[in-house]
Amino acid sequence: MTAFLPPAARAGSFRIYDHSASATGQASAFTAQADDASAGYYNPAGMTQLRGVQFSAGTTLIAGGFSFQNGAGTQANGDLRGSVAVPPPSNVYITANLKDLGIGSSDSTTIGLAVFSPFGTLTRWPDSSPFSTATTKAAFELIDIRPSIAFRPLPDLAIGLGADIYTFSGAFGEGQVERQFRWPGGLGIPAGTGMELNGRDTAAGFNASLLYTPLRNGDGRPLVNIGLIYRSQATLHLDGQLLAGGTRVADARTTFVVPQVLTGGIALWPVRDKEREWKLELDVDYTGWKSVRNLDTTLSNGLTIATPANWTSGYTVMVGTEYKWLNPTPLPDWDVALRAGYWHSQKAIPDQTFNPAIPDGDNHAVSTGFGFMCREHGKFLGVIPCGGSDKALSPKGLGIDLAYQAILYEGRTVAGNVNPTVNGTYRTTLHVGSINLRVNF
Repeated sequence: MTAFLPPAARAGSFRIYDHSASATGQASAFTAQADDASAGYYNPAGMTQLRGVQFSAGTTLIAGGFSFQNGAGTQANGDLRGSVAVPPPSNVYITANLKDLGIGSSDSTTIGLAVFSPFGTLTRWPDSSPFSTATTKAAFELIDIRPSIAFRPLPDLAIGLGADIYTFSGAFGEGQVERQFRWPGGLGIPAGTGMELNGRDTAAGFNASLLYTPLRNGDGRPLVNIGLIYRSQATLHLDGQLLAGGTRVADARTTFVVPQVLTGGIALWPVRDKEREWKLELDVDYTGWKSVRNLDTTLSNGLTIATPANWTSGYTVMVGTEYKWLNPTPLPDWDVALRAGYWHSQKAIPDQTFNPAIPDGDNHAVSTGFGFMCREHGKFLGVIPCGGSDKALSPKGLGIDLAYQAILYEGRTVAGNVNPTVNGTYRTTLHVGSINLRVNF
């Protein structure tokens, strides 16, 4: 029996990389660009590039499935508890330049608040699968509340600092970690009984970031940006229950270490003038999964369920581009952006401790997307004025970003697992659709 940490899969085990459509369209190669409110996630130091108050809210729809076949030819198919994962990972960002709020005389300081889903998704396998004693359903619905501040100690250097408050909320799904499985027998519980392990906790970490601009054009806009962000690890003590057929058997606790993450990127603008902008970016992301050494569960009846993990740290390489038309003749008072990207991500979970609740594997993602931002005398959806008013808190810009991403996992054959029923070949394909609405004040 394995511990109750779930589910599957985005890049890098079950870490979610996509936290705004503007970044998803570039395969999340956004650390060095970070020029909209989603900088609150990708690189808070980038908030110093934003004027006034900027707001963004969006969601990510994930569809797809998993397949399994063992050496005997037995097959099973899994999904995200439906055709689309519900609830979908979502995000909200707000940033405010302090001078534009009337606080102080320097425009070099910006504060922000971000709320997003850093880890998790949903998995479901049939009760008839060969590994039903390992998992049938799993969920991990963690949210991160991140207040941050960014400032420029030098004209070309920005620094960001923030807290990461990891927690669970009933407003977002079950509001807990949860894994369901079939009991293999023993301890007076009939074999085949539906079991559930669940838990929740709140923990805190921190993040630090920088954005360095060594080269600008004649208008002072970046031609080269270098971005870096460090996210610390945090420890969740997941307190919950072990249930058999819906009845409490014992209280349960599992400790999970949210890994430290280091991401760096460089962005180049070969073209950046008053009519067009073309950006190319390369990001490299390191996730310290080696901190997940075991997922042992301690029960209140004195039993301990030993669950080795021995996950390995890994890298994700992301390449993205954005081509933007500024005030094009057919759409005056609008900016139009076209985006594309690719990433490659390494698996974190070894064969020996693999669990189908997290069908992890090396994967590739291809992305595309576009964005529209209207200002001044433009009208959003042809109806809503996008700006032109001098009134306080009147919108100065309205925008929408859309993106599509296909995540293609390499086929993975698991052998030598501590639970032989999970040995076999796994294949996973996910489809991601992302949308964000933006308002600049």
